[in-house]
Amino acid sequence: MTEYARAREVAEQARQAEWERPSFGRQLFLGDFRLDLVHPIPTLDESAAKKGEEFVRALRRFLDSRVDPAQIERTATVPDEVVRGLAGLGAFGITIEEEYGGLGLSHLYYSRALMLVGSYCPALSALLSAHQSIGVPQPLRLFGTEEQKREFLPRCARGEISAFLLTEPDVGSDPARLSTTATLDGDDYVLDGVKLWTTNGVVADLLVVMARTGRKISAFVVEADSPGITVQRRNSFMGLRGIENGVTRFEGVRVPARNRIGREGDGLKIALTTLNTGRLSLPATCAGNAKWAVKIAREWCNARVQWGHRVGEHEAVATKVAFIAATAYALEAVCDLSSRLADDESNDIRIEAALAKLFASEMAWRVGDELVQIRGGRGYETAESLAARGERGVPAEQILRDLRINRIFEGSSEIMRLLIAREAVDAHLSVAGELIAPDASRQDRARALRRAGAFYARWLPGLVVGEGTLPVAYGAFGPLAHHLRHVERTSRKLARSTFYAMSRWQGGLEHRQAFLGRIVDIGSELFAMTAVCVRADEDSRDLGRRPMELADVFCRQARIRVDTLFDRLWDNSDAHDARVAGYVLDGRYTFVEEGILDPSVEGPWIAAPADGENVHRHVR
Repeated sequence: MTEYARAREVAEQARQAEWERPSFGRQLFLGDFRLDLVHPIPTLDESAAKKGEEFVRALRRFLDSRVDPAQIERTATVPDEVVRGLAGLGAFGITIEEEYGGLGLSHLYYSRALMLVGSYCPALSALLSAHQSIGVPQPLRLFGTEEQKREFLPRCARGEISAFLLTEPDVGSDPARLSTTATLDGDDYVLDGVKLWTTNGVVADLLVVMARTGRKISAFVVEADSPGITVQRRNSFMGLRGIENGVTRFEGVRVPARNRIGREGDGLKIALTTLNTGRLSLPATCAGNAKWAVKIAREWCNARVQWGHRVGEHEAVATKVAFIAATAYALEAVCDLSSRLADDESNDIRIEAALAKLFASEMAWRVGDELVQIRGGRGYETAESLAARGERGVPAEQILRDLRINRIFEGSSEIMRLLIAREAVDAHLSVAGELIAPDASRQDRARALRRAGAFYARWLPGLVVGEGTLPVAYGAFGPLAHHLRHVERTSRKLARSTFYAMSRWQGGLEHRQAFLGRIVDIGSELFAMTAVCVRADEDSRDLGRRPMELADVFCRQARIRVDTLFDRLWDNSDAHDARVAGYVLDGRYTFVEEGILDPSVEGPWIAAPADGENVHRHVR
């Protein structure tokens, strides 16, 4: 078996293949626009909403009075008193059930809390979300035993920080190559290996560690002060300078077998399932940053005058302002809808959560970039430098740096597109079966061909016409109805395009990553258009036409992006790009590299860090 085949087998074993609950996202990619799954939008009961609002208000007061984001950026450290204050508020146990000492709030208000924190200090948002979304609380809530929940969740809720350890120095998104091992020895597992980019790992009290048990991967809760654990260094980054992210080494670390989460071999399944809702923390932070960008853009474009007009009145800038405002509203709508679906629990949201993460991280980065451009030199200058010379210290360049990691965190955009694409084409791959399997017999292929023929004979006719062709469809949405009709029609077009690609490349479709990426990006735009229309419909009851205006502009912008993506499905330079990339790797074009000096090459003036230099864990 090739290395690629082994990696694919590991990923498929961890993947949840069955669909026990409906999924708006899955049906969208199949050409079936199920608006009824997201509208009317699920709502919380009055007591849950009141409890959530009270916490967000308390959190806002704490941030405003006790947290100095400029200090955290300057010192690259979150003060211990801030961590203790957040713990006192219950911010480390927002979604942990009350019976285990948490606040027991909904995903919706967890997202709104992270949106608030992220708008003020993204490093704090990363601390809280890494602890709760992928750290100990979420996997234990989903897969832990009652004994594990009673032992660890109250500690997490009180403010004992947790971290998630999967990535290794030589292993990123390919879990088949994981090298950290957990060997059963009596009543304990013995862990050996090195983990990289352990967000919260430098200050954590509890760790979720993924390690190889034989040929499979398992998950463990590990006490961070166990003998044999060394935090070798705290890493530094271009953004999120307050995060405690490091390199952690395990040497003969004994972990009680009772601390294994789930069964042996369930590790990747636990990680992937945890992320189905855990990924929603990043869209919340992105939405908070984008909403802040609207405020700064509005204030600057009103105050700055060029050639006798406010700078925001010049069309070149006005288009950027409109993009920032419309996208910020859409990001909040996507985050809000996904969180409410997670609370409702009647839908399978694995695709929606992944789409929300992908769309929010990509679009928020563009928003941050446009904000820096609008502010010009003041956008590129640091807030500290601006303040030092008497101007308002607006951290636009910092937000751009802080936003950049979201396109990499918890699955890079490229990996997210592949994960979503795998789910999007699942129906095709399932029905094709032995038809595209390279080792299938002639008899198996013939049987698969008959099965595929029957499936497509039923499925394809439904992609020809739909509700989106009716001029009165979705009339309850008023001026946004034509956008929803467009989403319905485009959903069917997207499904047809996927079928054409399947017919053309068959099993080779999974290797057409650029094509699949565009398919996913179209789906993410359609999901966002739906979310913003649903949100505007709800908001208009209290705010009148204003939400409809923003939603209309966003949908117009999104439709242009979708048209471009469809054009590039078949008219692109993918094959030429892949060939040239191969030549680059083979050294064919090294002449391009002539005439430069590489600053990453170590010279005599660079002092190498001492071997074995360790970082002492902070005392909270």
